[in-house]
Amino acid sequence: MSNELLRAPAEVKYADELDWLESVDDGPKPFSWRLSPKMVRLFILGSERADGLDREIPQKWFGDRSFVERAIVTLASDRGLLLIGDPGTGKSWLAELLAAAISRNSTLVVQGTAGTTEDHIKYSWNVSMVIAKGQSRQSMIPSPIMTAMENGVIGRFEELTRSTSDVQDALISILSEKYVSIPELDEDNIVFAKPGFSIIATANSRDRGVNDLSSALKRRFNFVRIPVVTNKKSEAEIVRFRTEELLRRHNIELEVPPTLLDVLLQSFADLRAASASATSDDERLESALSTAEQIGVLEDAILHSNFFGAAALTSQTLASSLVGSLARRSPEDLAILNKYWHGVIEPRSKDAGGEWNGFLEGGRQAIATLS
Repeated sequence: MSNELLRAPAEVKYADELDWLESVDDGPKPFSWRLSPKMVRLFILGSERADGLDREIPQKWFGDRSFVERAIVTLASDRGLLLIGDPGTGKSWLAELLAAAISRNSTLVVQGTAGTTEDHIKYSWNVSMVIAKGQSRQSMIPSPIMTAMENGVIGRFEELTRSTSDVQDALISILSEKYVSIPELDEDNIVFAKPGFSIIATANSRDRGVNDLSSALKRRFNFVRIPVVTNKKSEAEIVRFRTEELLRRHNIELEVPPTLLDVLLQSFADLRAASASATSDDERLESALSTAEQIGVLEDAILHSNFFGAAALTSQTLASSLVGSLARRSPEDLAILNKYWHGVIEPRSKDAGGEWNGFLEGGRQAIATLS
């Protein structure tokens, strides 16, 4: 089934793994959890030889083990979990994996925006049914959060700080009282949360000041801060993992040379260092330079090579993809990239040669085209 979907949710994509883990799991399970906490951690972080399993479980999220363990413990305590960090740190992916392992359903999601209303986290009404038969539980449309409450599973709230204070306040009673009242009904007018219900929310740490969380709502969540991946080995594993998924999804047989991956990682490390030392926003790229953006750059280069190239990834194509992806403001970002190409890439290509020569030329051409 997962092959028929553009992007299968984790519980569909890894259904076979989850079925197998459930069949061998003899650990204690909180509430209505499908897997024990140890198996949830193993599903997310992958198996090791010491686990003594008959089957290898690949790692799906790359980060500190303590973050995953704290997240699992929070959900086992029925408190809300807030994953906070910079864009591209894997918050949403971790939330999806947790919901898939615990509830086998990661799709009960509310997306926080300026247009998100209280109805999106509580309920709304089927207008035609209300006109025909009046207001009743049958004519009510439950939100994903209410559905999670009724089924005792995990609900997700993406980009919590992008929603207004009214919406955030509505979450306080849900997290505190664990029920939603329906004043329009005379009978059967309270929906109680079943054991196992909890909420995993995500928040972008760069959104401070958009809609700051109230102290009351903060108390209802345990915070887990997900840092930007700075370890080059870990970042390479993430990019390689995601790239292999991309190649499988598109049925592309194209090799990503390790030397080109090193060029990509080093370029992002250089640009991050330059951004950190910049004294004004005009001297910083608008891009967050996250691992997710690295993956996007590589994906763009792979698809371009597959459809318009010689079915081989080159350093010129990679450079063109990087410039095209990161040059969002004109002329500010183009000036920053041009300075980087002349001040860093050009000397490096003279000293190291190899893939850096093609990377230098490809970037120059891309910058000239966009200027």
